[in-house]
Amino acid sequence: MWSLLRQPYTVLEPPAVQVRVAGLIGLFVGLFLVVFQPFGLAEWQTSAKWLKISGFGLVSFVLTAVHFTLWPTLFPRFFAEQHWTVGRAIGFVLLNLLQVTFGNFFYLNLFAKLPFTLDNLIWGVLATLGVGVFPVTGVIVGGYIRRLRAYQNLAAQLHPVGVLPKEETSAPQTSPIQTIAEQGFASATLIAENDKDSLTLSPIDLLLIESSDNYCTVYFLKDGRVQKVLLRSSLSRLESQLKPFSRLVRCHRSYVVNLDRVERVTGNAQGYKLHLYGGELEVPVARRYNETLVAGLKGD
Repeated sequence: MWSLLRQPYTVLEPPAVQVRVAGLIGLFVGLFLVVFQPFGLAEWQTSAKWLKISGFGLVSFVLTAVHFTLWPTLFPRFFAEQHWTVGRAIGFVLLNLLQVTFGNFFYLNLFAKLPFTLDNLIWGVLATLGVGVFPVTGVIVGGYIRRLRAYQNLAAQLHPVGVLPKEETSAPQTSPIQTIAEQGFASATLIAENDKDSLTLSPIDLLLIESSDNYCTVYFLKDGRVQKVLLRSSLSRLESQLKPFSRLVRCHRSYVVNLDRVERVTGNAQGYKLHLYGGELEVPVARRYNETLVAGLKGD
């Protein structure tokens, strides 16, 4: 069980998507309570009752939207792809349920003018956890298993073409596609933002580029060994300088990779992983790049 909770899980969607999802949740909560009026709401005698009941949906929407957009913004490292797991996803959703419980509890006390008691609050929290923990865990674990199987099965069907052995730096390979070596480019030059620092190398030797804040780390081969050079530049700037080389492609917001150097593809619940240089280097693939990466690896 603990091993499952530590498994990588799909990262949170962008804030705009989270707000839309929160809106759907709030709409569902509001409509459900107005139509069925459970939890004693049917006996609640008050003016503009349907409007007040629908307010529970508004509270749920606001708290859910804030929860799924504010915390990832304030603590990006905690929610980073490399740290996001099944356990964290479950805990994060349960925390949102608790916040909604508190919010709706105070909302009910505001309009129903019920006496605030600690017993009622504790009962509401325990009821929320008791009811919510199993479906939340089931949905997240089920989603994890479904995505894991899907990406593993698809990754098993991918056999990169045009792969250059890690010790090779110049000889072209026989493949259905035109590799960098076959394209005949002698060199590529990456220029930093200050227009002074630069790196010139054979595009065949370039393995990948990784961005971090305002810097990019360039991984390349020299004398059969992996070397690294740090350039102050955005990844988009360096990517634009590599446009002539069709096999050097963006696969993630933080990575550009040389498809001719991808030796193996694996998959987990977060998506594809590209393995280079005997598996010593691993590069994630963002979902938005899945289609183009798969086509490039297959040589379509």
